[in-house]
Amino acid sequence: MASPCRRQCCLERQDICLGCGRSLAEIREWSAADNERRRQICRLAQARLGQRLG
Repeated sequence: MASPCRRQCCLERQDICLGCGRSLAEIREWSAADNERRRQICRLAQARLGQRLG
């Protein structure tokens, strides 16, 4: 599964990337995560981006 990174990396105060919506912990975990965990990370990241965009 490809990384959701958009190369717009910038962490906000709660360590959430403004580009992809992943937390810093999720970004660090990505390379060791299995595909199920990666899908879960992507769902959480999309939800965060959706909340931010309103």
